[in-house]
Amino acid sequence: KSQGIFIKYINLQMYLLHKSSQQQVFNDEQTLNLPENYAIDWMKTLDDNKFISDIAIPGTHDSLALHGGPAAKCQAWSLVNQLKAGICYFDLRVSGDDLKVVHGPISQHTTFSDVVFVQKNSFHLGVPLHETDQHGDYKVGNVEKKKDKITDHLKEAIEACKTNHVVLNYSSGTGFPYLRVDKSPKSLAKEINLWLYNHLKDTYEKKIESCFGVIAMDFPGFDLIQMVINFNKQVGI
Repeated sequence: KSQGIFIKYINLQMYLLHKSSQQQVFNDEQTLNLPENYAIDWMKTLDDNKFISDIAIPGTHDSLALHGGPAAKCQAWSLVNQLKAGICYFDLRVSGDDLKVVHGPISQHTTFSDVVFVQKNSFHLGVPLHETDQHGDYKVGNVEKKKDKITDHLKEAIEACKTNHVVLNYSSGTGFPYLRVDKSPKSLAKEINLWLYNHLKDTYEKKIESCFGVIAMDFPGFDLIQMVINFNKQVGI
């Protein structure tokens, strides 16, 4: 019996060691448990004279898609917790005069009662936006092809940044045909987030100066968020 307890203890230790060595690239926990010494105010370190088009910004796709089941849910953290985790770009979809937050036809059970900013087509404030995603790129039939698209979009982003555009990239996706549980936003994020982290890490370690702009993700974890932020240190921001 004591030998059985000892073996269980060893297995537990090995599991904890394995878990601690894994990168936190994916998160589906609602509670925010920030790692020790986690820098939530990373933007304070940026040079105030830098253009926003020069900054790498971690973001979330459908930032308030917290309800609706596997086919609709894209995030686990609340907006406040995303901000605390370092997310600084939010993708909010609203509908109707009461600005009801939605994901497609699905209500997210919250509204914006005050209009903070309205931009008309005849008036543009700020810097131009360059979106790398094309119509239908969010549909994922083959995960490897989705990774290839993200790679191409990040290469496109590097060139677009040189023209002082804020670049918007999406790593998110949903299965096609729709309602495939094995290719829900969450299921895809589990695989894509790890791949994206390794792709960015490889680029960073090669000391290739890269400007990716905004990378909007589903269910990002702390290490993936920080990897995006790291590119600001690399280019001397």
